[in-house]
Parts: sequence; structure tokens; C-alpha cells
Amino acid sequence: MDDTEFKILLDWWNYSWGGYRKVRRGVKKRISRHMQDLNCLDIDAYLELLNTRISVKEECEKRMTVSISRFFRDKKLWQGLEQEILPDLVGKAKDSIKVWSAGCARGEEVDSFKIIWDRLKATHKSFPKLEITATDMNPDYVEMAKSGRYSVSSLKEVPEDIRSTYFEKKKGGKRFDIKRSLKAEINWQLKHLFDGPPDSGFHLIFLRNNLLTYYQKPLKKEVLIKILAGLRINGWLIIGSHEKIPGDTQGLSRHETIPWAYKKKVQVLKQVGFKTL
Repeated sequence: MDDTEFKILLDWWNYSWGGYRKVRRGVKKRISRHMQDLNCLDIDAYLELLNTRISVKEECEKRMTVSISRFFRDKKLWQGLEQEILPDLVGKAKDSIKVWSAGCARGEEVDSFKIIWDRLKATHKSFPKLEITATDMNPDYVEMAKSGRYSVSSLKEVPEDIRSTYFEKKKGGKRFDIKRSLKAEINWQLKHLFDGPPDSGFHLIFLRNNLLTYYQKPLKKEVLIKILAGLRINGWLIIGSHEKIPGDTQGLSRHETIPWAYKKKVQVLKQVGFKTL
């Protein structure tokens, strides 16, 4: 598959060339293998099957997903969460804090959060309950995330004290298994971002390196509005370090020192008619 054919496929999905440009090599290989399995000789034949066979469409979408992550990706963000955003949320919480990892991939993000939550909890006498939901549309990723098994490359930004406390070295240091207690009480779901939130009233939503990277702008805005419906007033939306909120999306206030954190303001709900919390 050459780039011209790949761009045709991206347009069919409303995916962004800019998002896929640097990762296209691996994705193109997966799609090419799928086309060969289906005896499709060109992109037109492949698109015809995508239009007529749901199973083919679902398999193609799964092969188009990209999972490039690591623990504590964007160190400044995680420091800001641990030192500013989470302490503020905890101080104001009544009974529980609700968190959604939207597009959890192989689990590094949700487990990074569980680590900083556990570290904060150790410094407080009383602490709210954590209700965390992790979703992804790719069933293979969800199963990997559930396992809590990671390659050494996923931990390259993990300080030694955290690594020794929360991970167990396996296979001579080629694999690290996260502490089993951190995998408890995570609500894992197979879910597409287009379907909207799995629940409402989230204090914190991680939407990093998926929707805002890989989709074209009109679709970004449409799905983002759905996702924001699940975020409570004064809750935080966290995006990737190379991502931008669509310029015409209103109602979000950017954090002064954490540029990838946005607080949801009251007035956006009144404008679009969402139920307030």
C-alpha cells in the first residue's frame, strides 16, 4: 500500500493524515496483510468490502488503532496532577473521585494514575474512594491493559523508587509486572469513543493521543462535545502534549501552568443544554 492509497483509506474513515504520518508504516503493513487475507488487489476493492461487510470494517478499524505509550508520558503533566490538580479535587470531594481513561490502550496511562493516587493516599488520613473506568475500542489492548505486564521500554521514565515499589521484575528484567493491588477496582470496558462517555459526573477525563490526534476536525468537535457531556462542572479534561482543542470549542479553561489540562466551565453546559452536576 502506497501513501496515495493510504490517504484514500484515511479519508474514508475521516482520519487525519497529520496524525498518522509518522506512524503510517506499521499501520500500512497491518492493512496490507488484511487486504491480502481478503484477496483485495487494490484499495477500491477493499473499500467495497468496508462498505458492505461489518466484520471487515471492524477488523480494519482495529488494525488502524495505534498504541504508542509509556508510564508517566509527559513528566510535567503527571507532576502537575500529583501536586496541584488531584490535591485540589481530593480536598473538595465528598465521597468519591470519578476518573475515565478514554482510550486506555495497553494500560500505561491508567496504571500511572493509580500509582500517583496511591502515593497521595499514603499522605492523607482520610481519602475519597476512587472510581476509575478504562475503555478502549480494541479488545486486544484491553486484555493487555488488564494483565499489567509491561516491557522495559514502557518504564523508561519511571524513577527507580517507584519502579521498585510498584513493579516486580520478570524474565531477567525484560518484563515488569505491576503490583496486583493497583489493578483492583478498575472498571474495564470495550467501548468506542464515538459512543460517548460510559457514565456521567467524571472529575477527570484522560483523552490523550487518540481522538484529537487521529481524526479530522469536524469529527473531533462532534465527539469531543459528547465526551465533555460526561465531565462535571469544574472537572478536568487532560489531552496529549502535541494535541490542541478545536479552536471553536467553547467552555474550557486552560490551566495556567499545565498546558494540557482544561477545566470545564459552567456556561458551556447552558449553551448546549447538557445536564449540570
